[in-house]
Parts: sequence; C-alpha cells; structure tokens
Amino acid sequence: MTDVALRSTHPGGDEEDDALADGPYVTFDATSWSELRAATPLTLSEADLEQLRGINEHVSLDEVSKIYLPLSRLLNLYVNATKELYRATDTFLGELPAKVPYIIGLAGSVAVGKSTTARILQALLGRWPDHPRVELITTDGFLHPNAVLMERGLMDRKGFPESYDTKRLLKVVSEIKSGAPKVEIPLYSHLVYDVLDEVNLVSQPDIVIVEGLNVLQAGGLDEPAFVSDYFDFTIYVDAEEDHIRHWYMDRFLTLRETAFSDPRSFFRRYAELDDQTARSTALGIWDAINGPNLSRNILPTRERADLILVKGPDHHVSEVKLRRL
Repeated sequence: MTDVALRSTHPGGDEEDDALADGPYVTFDATSWSELRAATPLTLSEADLEQLRGINEHVSLDEVSKIYLPLSRLLNLYVNATKELYRATDTFLGELPAKVPYIIGLAGSVAVGKSTTARILQALLGRWPDHPRVELITTDGFLHPNAVLMERGLMDRKGFPESYDTKRLLKVVSEIKSGAPKVEIPLYSHLVYDVLDEVNLVSQPDIVIVEGLNVLQAGGLDEPAFVSDYFDFTIYVDAEEDHIRHWYMDRFLTLRETAFSDPRSFFRRYAELDDQTARSTALGIWDAINGPNLSRNILPTRERADLILVKGPDHHVSEVKLRRL
C-alpha cells in the first residue's frame, strides 16, 4: 500500500525522503486510491446519488467508485477489527459481549462538501452486511438556539465553537458509545436557521457518523473531555480556501433562487438581490464569519484526522491522505 501511494504521488523521487516529507500520512492520488477498492461492489445507483448530493456538488458514480468505495472498505475493515477488540476485552473480563457502536467524526469548512461526504458514507456503510444500521448526526442541532445566541451577542459567530452546546453534544455521544437503548438527538432547520423543538431517536446503531465544523477539536483546560475523544476514526474534508470561498458564493447564489425565496426562510431578505449585490454579500459573510472560523478553529484540527480528503478546484477529491497506524 505504501509503495503504491508513494510511487504515484512522487514519481521519480526518493520514496523514503518523500515519506518523511508527508509526516504521519501516506498520500495517494485518486488513481492509486481507487485501486484499493479491490472487489468492493458499487451499491449505489444514480438515483440514490441524486438524493445524496449537496447544492452545486457534482459527485459522480465514478468518483464514488474511485474514492468512497475504497474508504468504505477501509472503514468496514476497521469496524470489524474494533469489534474483535471489544470481544477480547469482554472475554478477559468474563462479561457478555456488549454492543458498542463505531463512531466516525467528519469535519471541514462550510461549503467544502462534508455533508455530502457524510451522506454517501452512511449509504455505502449501511449496505455492508455486517452493519446495516448507520446513523448520521450533524452538530447543527447542538447549536444554541438563536434566542440564546442573540442574548450572548453570538449571532455573528454562529458556527464558532462557543456557539454550540458542547456539554449536551458530549453527553449524547457518550450515551451512544456506552450503548444506551435510546438517545435523543436535537434537530435543526436550515430554512428557519434555528434549532427545532423536535428530536430524533438513535437506538443502538452499528455505526454513527458525527458531522460538523468543529468536531475534531480537543478539550481545553476547562473541558478535559471533548466529543472527539469518543471517535474511533476521523475524517477531514480539505480544500484551498480560495476554492471553498468560491463554492460558498456559488451556493449562496443558488440558494437565493431556491430556499431563500421561501417566505419562511430566515434569509428571505436575500432572495431579491441582484447578482452583483448577492456576490458581494456572500463574500462579505465569508470574510466576516466563515473564513475566520475556518482559519482559527477548523483548519487547525485537520492534522488530528486519521484521513484527509483533499479536493481540487472542480470540487472532486484529488488526493487521499491516510495516517499511518
């Protein structure tokens, strides 16, 4: 595996020097990574994928086969190996085997495509015979309600770490990991831009994907534990900030013509903007909120990930970086 990756990523170079340059990661280009799919069957149809794509994302079945199928195979191997480890511990302690869900943390910037990545992985992993129950939890539901954010002067910092109810998120993930029979997950509406008075019940799944901007952060002095402590595997969706900013602007323009035009939308005031004003508004929001959050809080967690999906300007994954165990 390592030899294939290094040859494809650094043609003609010294493999040992290149390995050291990559630090703790083995880097694959898309072609070399696709070879690790082995005989994993493609279980998604074009109709399935259409339901999983995010706004202005053009993930194809070919990219699913090359990038996400090998990743689902790797995760399937890790899930089964972790189950065996838990069984060994239970045998040693003389206890009945407990069902412990495998938890995957997935992070990345606004507009980088992490939600689509999470949904594709959920669909693929749920079709492996050993773990049909795969739950997806987004941390949006753990944002403080708008009323609380306004009271604390944090509405312009929504998505920053301090805007989340991290204690509630930690409690929920801890309960899931401990095998609680039913755990309540708060829900969020992007239409009204607020937490709802509704919950989703999670009941002892095989795998849980926790997706959010800041899920790879570690606890500080005031928080000796953090949600990332409960993850078995972590993924970061990465791209150059210039590309993400462009994708954010494109998404804003699309939403202006779709969701923003809904009378219930929190952003209804943006629906009538002309193109030039809409672009300047989107860039202003990026420069004031999303860009600073990326540089200060999200990007610094990238090196904590077990695997990094690197996207090029076309929104497709061009490299995969896998941490050496």
